[in-house]
Amino acid sequence: MNYLKLKRFSHHLQVSFNRLNVICRSLYKLYAPDGLKHRKNVDQTKLPNSSILAMLIWQTEIGIESQRRFCKFFVGLSHSRFNRRARMLLPLIRCIRQAWNQEVKTAGEFLIIDSFPVPVCQPVRNYRVKIFRGVADIGYKATKKVYYYGFKVHAIVSDDGYLLDYAVTKASVHD
Repeated sequence: MNYLKLKRFSHHLQVSFNRLNVICRSLYKLYAPDGLKHRKNVDQTKLPNSSILAMLIWQTEIGIESQRRFCKFFVGLSHSRFNRRARMLLPLIRCIRQAWNQEVKTAGEFLIIDSFPVPVCQPVRNYRVKIFRGVADIGYKATKKVYYYGFKVHAIVSDDGYLLDYAVTKASVHD
């Protein structure tokens, strides 16, 4: 992490990232399948997978949604390679989340189930949009009284704010 472009708060960021990196290294050792740990040419990577996992968590923690903008903070980090390696780690992230969900005690607590829309385009373009054709469709957003084209996310959250599970469906799927 000595290659951060940020100068003003770089020491604070390095300390918090180093802690996060240690945590992710232990999570990687615990939950990563052998096919991911011992894949071809794993010894030639510049950044280990545990550091990529830590960077993904850190990106979420700082609130940067664009991976391209996040990669601009680092010198010599290609956003396309980072994006490719991050997508490769998605099954590992799901495995870690499922393992943690099994450890959470939900007996006697309240669970909240809700959904929210994820529109892909403006309502004017609902009927002529071509992206996600066959995967997304038109749904109704009752709070705004408007139709939208896209998806709907259904989530189960515990009363203390812990996300237990989620599903992404077409927009027309009823709650």
